[in-house]
Amino acid sequence: MVFQEIYQYKSMIQSLVYRDLHGRYKGSFFGFLWTFINPLLQLIVYSIVFSIILRMGIENYGLFLFVALIPWIFFASSIQAGSSCIIDNANLVNKIYFPREILPISIVTSCFINMLYSFIIVIAAVIFYGENNVYINYIYLPVLFAVEYIIVLGITLIVSAVTVYFRDLSHILSILLMMWQFLTPVFYPITMVPKEYVYLFELNPMTNIISSYRDILFYNTVPEIFLLFQSFIYGLVLLFFGFIFFGILKKGFSENL
Repeated sequence: MVFQEIYQYKSMIQSLVYRDLHGRYKGSFFGFLWTFINPLLQLIVYSIVFSIILRMGIENYGLFLFVALIPWIFFASSIQAGSSCIIDNANLVNKIYFPREILPISIVTSCFINMLYSFIIVIAAVIFYGENNVYINYIYLPVLFAVEYIIVLGITLIVSAVTVYFRDLSHILSILLMMWQFLTPVFYPITMVPKEYVYLFELNPMTNIISSYRDILFYNTVPEIFLLFQSFIYGLVLLFFGFIFFGILKKGFSENL
């Protein structure tokens, strides 16, 4: 059973995650502090640009965007980095045996931990800029984190396996993720989408995720439970298909690396 085997190699996952987190800012003056500096600088830039230069007609638009952008960065960076994780570790794949699923899992987990650290700045910004914050709604955040993690892992398993056979996919993903971002209510509220197209946006698993983050952190409301459950089902389907698809394609990894 692949899940039992992955669990037996949990120490390898921990080592790979540590290597990625430690090496991300290796050699820089501020080092790990960039995990907090980056989102803080983003918040300052967006607040200046969208409150002074490009007025969006949404009060406190910098915060409106920020609470959605950090989860989106986790989504996009995981898929982009995960797409080449098998190729980047070709020597490891060809020399020793381990469940190949560990590589995309470690990439997604590393990006997820980085997002959690960034959320320290998100929560601080919400407390500082927000009004009438309903902190009891924050109990939904762990559920939201878990659902997004499942969705991201499912997609990353698929693209990481396909990229071994179709190397151009890692480059194509840059364009696809940019398009996907504009088709997800990151820069705008879902209410701006014409009613006849809303159902198409709701087919996007990230639409409900981003809207739920914004409900909790910006609008101070409880996320729509049905939509959150719908995203959870999407995530389980993607994760199941991802493991099956990866399991089929990994048999030919060595011959194609």
